Amino acid sequence: MNILFCGDHSVEDGILIATLSLIKNVREPLHIYVMTMTLSSSNGAQRKPVSERLLTCARDELHTANPLSSIEAIDCTTLFNQTPPSANMTSRFTPYSMLRLYADQIPQLPNRLLYLDADIICRQSFEAFYHQDLHGVEFVGVLDHYGKWFFHHELKVYDYVNSGVLLLNLAYIRQTQLFAKARYMCETQQRFMPDQTALNKLSRTKRIAPERFNEQHRIQSDTVFQHFTTSFKFFPWVHTFTVKPWEVQRVHSELGLHDYDDVLNKYLELKQHQ
Repeated sequence: MNILFCGDHSVEDGILIATLSLIKNVREPLHIYVMTMTLSSSNGAQRKPVSERLLTCARDELHTANPLSSIEAIDCTTLFNQTPPSANMTSRFTPYSMLRLYADQIPQLPNRLLYLDADIICRQSFEAFYHQDLHGVEFVGVLDHYGKWFFHHELKVYDYVNSGVLLLNLAYIRQTQLFAKARYMCETQQRFMPDQTALNKLSRTKRIAPERFNEQHRIQSDTVFQHFTTSFKFFPWVHTFTVKPWEVQRVHSELGLHDYDDVLNKYLELKQHQ
């Protein structure tokens, strides 16, 4: 199975936890790709790519589970700087979230690729989902928990997909130039959720999957991927609420979740020895 993450040094914990959860639930070899880059901001601060320490740690765990598995980082600094998403560089979503839109320009990436956000945890096998027929389909995704009610076609077709879990048909995306069109939109048009909006607006052949493949609200017995997204709370006032998988104490105390204790304990153990 081919897995894609995107991000910088700040999401390494999430990538490691997600990788450990994949190892737990996948029997096939895992080939993980991490698109990353160095990014300098206008104030002189510099965001660093994922570290070799993360790659070594994840590689050791992958090889222990299956010697045929692999992980590699792909430095996209030059590629990104050639055509940056200029209109959205200061949005609340970091430019690293838009890195996946450059995947079609990386020759070594395979045709079938499961993209995962770094705040995803796998709960059970997804073999049938991963191996589904993708003929004539650019990507498969799950409706956005909140966005499906607000962003849809004029005919009220609920098709606004959350981009945290995307099964990509990269060969067909190269053919339709979906990512190239999305990059141009992010370069020229300011949007609230730049790359997610571009993919939803421009794709004509996306497929909607059941919510269990990207559960953004409340986990069920059949949930495959839990996505730790920002949600809304209405008591004692309306406010946003976010807990990420690497905030282990908050996962326990505020979410009341102990489903992932084996994975999170392994993560904490590895962190302690890094």
